[in-house]
Amino acid sequence: MERKQVIFVADCLDNAYKFQHVLADMDVEVTALSAAQFEKSAARKHDYDLVIFESHDEHDDASAKLEQLLAGESGVSALFVVTQDALANFRLPVQLKSDFVVDEASEAECAARVRQLLWPGSEQTASELITVGDMTINLATYQVTIGDEPLDLTYLEYALLSFLAAHPGRTFSRDALLQRVWGFDYYGGSRTVDVHVRRIRSKLGPDLAQHLETVRGVGYLWQA
Repeated sequence: MERKQVIFVADCLDNAYKFQHVLADMDVEVTALSAAQFEKSAARKHDYDLVIFESHDEHDDASAKLEQLLAGESGVSALFVVTQDALANFRLPVQLKSDFVVDEASEAECAARVRQLLWPGSEQTASELITVGDMTINLATYQVTIGDEPLDLTYLEYALLSFLAAHPGRTFSRDALLQRVWGFDYYGGSRTVDVHVRRIRSKLGPDLAQHLETVRGVGYLWQA
């Protein structure tokens, strides 16, 4: 069996040593490139299996850029290393098998994400899938599909939807959702939850949106 080919793309060394340790224990060949070098090399056909792409610019749509660069490259996966500041606007590409970790993730978590992309198996359990009608939320890959079509959600839209759907029949206040989904370090107003709920409902469509109910004076719940 040929060794898997991995390209690590970054313009700084913030995570280079961590991924060096992660990949050292795997049967892979690793090439390190800057973003500029990778853009030039992507114009040529390559037989790599995984691109680990680190982006530190919270305004840079790294996933869309990488999806465009890898267009036509069958069998290539991507792992994005994303800063906390970039999570609000981050989207996984819909035409590329991918996953992400935050840049503060442990070596163990990074290794688990890499293995899942390079050697996907049948270890997925039913608890990792939430199905409502023709919608499926995959908690292992952070992706939502309706029918067989991927739903384009931001990270926080996905996080809010998956959290509520994983706790059906339970009402959560806006403050509770801010703590559980946005995290304790979020200092914005609770009305941001309402904004995200409206966006989620719009993307789900009228039938599925009915499951995301408003509890007047309290917050929201998901009815399975």
